Amino acid sequence: MIMIAVAVLLSMVLCLLFGVPYIDFLKKKTIGQYILDLAPEAHAKKQGTPTTGGVFIILAIIISSIITLLMAEKMDNSAWIILITLFFMALAGFQDDYLKIKGHENKGLSPRGKLLRQFLIALIPAFYAMQSYGTVITLGQYSFDIGIFYPLLAVFIVTGASNAYNLTDGLDGLAASVGIPAFLACGIISYIDGHLVVSIVCASAIGASIGFLKYNKPKAQVFMGDTGSLALGGLLATLAILGRCELLLAIFGGMFVIEALSVMLQVTSFKLTGKRIFKMSPIHHHFELSGHSERRIVVEFALASLIFSVIAIILYIALL
Repeated sequence: MIMIAVAVLLSMVLCLLFGVPYIDFLKKKTIGQYILDLAPEAHAKKQGTPTTGGVFIILAIIISSIITLLMAEKMDNSAWIILITLFFMALAGFQDDYLKIKGHENKGLSPRGKLLRQFLIALIPAFYAMQSYGTVITLGQYSFDIGIFYPLLAVFIVTGASNAYNLTDGLDGLAASVGIPAFLACGIISYIDGHLVVSIVCASAIGASIGFLKYNKPKAQVFMGDTGSLALGGLLATLAILGRCELLLAIFGGMFVIEALSVMLQVTSFKLTGKRIFKMSPIHHHFELSGHSERRIVVEFALASLIFSVIAIILYIALL
């Protein structure tokens, strides 16, 4: 438990320390976000806000995790797999952000190119988990052997979570605020189940997210960009897989699921009927166009994420 507290505090402090010089560097180099034309009109004022803030989030998580895991004498293969996956997801996100900045518009990697990178990276934790745990997925005391479908499921979970987190990153402070309860639930469940490595990295992600909110709360000084959102989503899924709570991810990551589903429903409805279900998707934009302030949406979504996380923990304990 002490090591978990150390991970939270260390990553939070590191994120706060890294944030100041990195944001100053971005401002000097005029590395800012280009707002999508389809975004709500209120977002136009955010044009030029420094982006790629995910760089110092990920650095804080990696450094904090390594130091804490070494102190706890838990720096094993699973830890390296988690951190390597996180690094490569951040690298893919950074490439996407870089192309947007270089092209002076909100167009980075092609959807196919981004998905291919996520798929290949997701193979790392998928095959490691299969090698370590076989093809069994668990839910409390219940287990299910899904055979050859396991790596496909694991890759789908990592890729899906990475994209869902990315879709959620659309308002100041939203992705980090929604992510903190999800990482908390994953960490608690993993700790109870004896996966200390996973719980320590979860703690590092929580600390870094809290630190990042100092710079990302409305009005944001910096955006995490795809560098942060793709990486954090992939990290959450990887931790759920190695923490053996991949099925519960659908619950404690419920707000990310809702954000992704809102986009899929919107696209499907428009293609089939020519009508839109929401004023705009992802769903946080629907509430924004309905007159809700950004701050109100962030608070409500964070509370909803906390409720989903509590439900997941209670369900896990009930199934023990």
